[in-house]
Amino acid sequence: MRDFKQWEGFSGRLWKEGIDVRDFIQNNYKPYNGDESFLEGPTEATDQLWGRLQELQKEERQKGGVLDMDTEVVSSLTSHGPGYISEELKDMEQIVGLQTDKPLKRAFMPYGGIRMAEQSCTMYGYQPNEKLHEIFTAYHKTHSDAVFEVYTPEMKRMRHSKILTGLPDTYGRGRIVGDYRRVALYGIDALIEEKEKDFAGSERRSMRSKDYRIREELAEQIKSLKGMKAMAEIYGCDISEPAKNAKEAFQWLYFAYLAAIKTQNGAAMSVGRVSTFLDIYIERDLANGTLTEKEAQELVDHMTMKFRMVKFARIESYNQLFSGDPVWATLDVGGIGMDGRSQVTKTCFRFLHTLENMGPSPEPNLTVLYSSHLPETFKKYASYISIKTSSVQYENDDVMRPVWGDDYAVCCCVSATETGKEIQFFGARANLAKCLLYAINGGIDEKNKTQVGPKYRPITSEYLDYEEVMEKYEEMMTWLAQTYVETLNMIHYMHDKYYYEASQMALIDTDVRRTFATGIAGFSHVVDSLCAIKYARVKVIRDEDGLAVDYETEGDFPKYGNDDARADEVAVWLLRTFMGKIRNCHTYRDSEPTTSILTITSNVVYGKATGSLPDGRKAGEPLAPGANPSYGAEQNGLLASLNSVAKLPYEEALDGISNTQTINPGALGNTEEERVKNLVQVLDGYFDQGAHHLNVNVFGREKLMDAMEHPEKEEYANFTIRVSGYAVKFIDLTREQQLDVISRTCHERM
Repeated sequence: MRDFKQWEGFSGRLWKEGIDVRDFIQNNYKPYNGDESFLEGPTEATDQLWGRLQELQKEERQKGGVLDMDTEVVSSLTSHGPGYISEELKDMEQIVGLQTDKPLKRAFMPYGGIRMAEQSCTMYGYQPNEKLHEIFTAYHKTHSDAVFEVYTPEMKRMRHSKILTGLPDTYGRGRIVGDYRRVALYGIDALIEEKEKDFAGSERRSMRSKDYRIREELAEQIKSLKGMKAMAEIYGCDISEPAKNAKEAFQWLYFAYLAAIKTQNGAAMSVGRVSTFLDIYIERDLANGTLTEKEAQELVDHMTMKFRMVKFARIESYNQLFSGDPVWATLDVGGIGMDGRSQVTKTCFRFLHTLENMGPSPEPNLTVLYSSHLPETFKKYASYISIKTSSVQYENDDVMRPVWGDDYAVCCCVSATETGKEIQFFGARANLAKCLLYAINGGIDEKNKTQVGPKYRPITSEYLDYEEVMEKYEEMMTWLAQTYVETLNMIHYMHDKYYYEASQMALIDTDVRRTFATGIAGFSHVVDSLCAIKYARVKVIRDEDGLAVDYETEGDFPKYGNDDARADEVAVWLLRTFMGKIRNCHTYRDSEPTTSILTITSNVVYGKATGSLPDGRKAGEPLAPGANPSYGAEQNGLLASLNSVAKLPYEEALDGISNTQTINPGALGNTEEERVKNLVQVLDGYFDQGAHHLNVNVFGREKLMDAMEHPEKEEYANFTIRVSGYAVKFIDLTREQQLDVISRTCHERM
């Protein structure tokens, strides 16, 4: 690779000899240990553009959640002409580029599934061109069609009964984070050259199907890189060579991300770990006098504004699972390097500061890679922003770094992948609470009364015996894990075949590591139910057919979320056992199996489909989200709850352990300074125990109630809350979802 003039002033050798963004960062970034006093407010351009975007968002809400939809053109890298927030204000946009040709206009993306694409239009009153239907039924098979052709009857029953939910079988799978920084550092032409070398190197005698696949994928990647260059040209930009300054670095990186969201409608389209990389360019420009701090903040604000605009067309069933129109454009700040240096830079502050300059927002999904060893000034500022906006989540860099290195990105809510080196096969969730009921009822679904699981002998006794339940539950979990993985294997095979992520994979090493994500729902309810059976007496209530439909519990029992070793040991057992069963399965492309305790907002949908449980939760009620304790179970305050969750071993759930907590401001202290100090102490203590993740909400239940009843109030237009690994505008949730959030524990004491 030749030495570009755009690299003047940058240090290091290895990153110039091959694609190695991490080496570039390590040789050139400057850790920042100061405070936020250097930050600048919004420019006039930022205020005007954000004001116009807010007007459009208001129009979007008034129209039922969708402002405009494309019904004539299939989205591709170059399918649309240039688009701007406002034609009148376009000269103010420091970062240009939209998914379509108009702001907030949703693209038509049928490759995941033509029916989903059509339904996402018709449910909002738009009618897609009939010719598109003909093309994607008669001439081009979609991912969804292929999957449903090969599903077994058993898989379809499991999907219908919602013991498996959120399967990526009708849309893009997401969670694949391209190393978008590569376009800024190297330019498109150099990236094409590297992929062409890989393509030439894949030729050998006696090639087999694996070799053909790699060559086809590389050909698609090269085509995509050329398409990115053509896409940028629409906006008058030449990205063939590296970025020469900070503005181009932001723009080139954003174009790479734009390519991903123009071609894929995955459930998580993360941005990745970009702040420290971009800071290097800003620092160089500040040093040579070609950029001011106000202009640097403007670049951050404008790119963040574009992340806030990402939209996909979705169907109603998707919206029920993932409520609030999320994109999970996760952007990471902070973290510690393998050499012990903090990776906090001024640009980490700048990205958090966007929540002050433009107010709270769900997107990008701002994630602090936390360690108690981060600079105190940064920890305090992040805590201050959390208290002020409830828009930030935290993940434990100290437990993630040994597994993923110091250049990983959060690819969804809480899941990590090493940037540019690794991808994840996204994998929905298995309802372990429903699985417990299947174990009791011999595989019969308690809601629809059909045989979904294997026809094992049911439990017929009046009172549940712990040993009998555990034996049958283990058997049923084995079946669930095996069928779950087999279902995902089919999905990912078809996704690679019919909806391959060429734009993202073009920015990832050809020799790529693959992980295989699964997920758990109903976790805390299973723990508490097993504790009820073990430590109390649980009587079975049966219907006229002898099916167990409800339970009466006599006596007290320990509950997860109170720092009680008896319950917490059951929680650890449950995680280890299910993950062990997943590991015993063959996974697609020999990917590495992982799991998460993460439900997103599907806890409500899961709850509707799940009968009464021995822990006292009644049929149809929402399940507790993620790894959170069951509603009402926490009796000993916030710290006890955090201590319980912290005992779950991250190495058994490398896809993430989601914990969402709401704290009354008064519980943190009487003054802003006191609250910031106490929240930092909470975060330090929690993560130093080895806990993985924490969503922080700081508000009282009264505010939620008022926002639900009076969504028209201006103060609630951008009122943002953390729900389960992501943030949403509270007023964008369905009333059902809002009531679920309100019913969650709001800690009044530490």
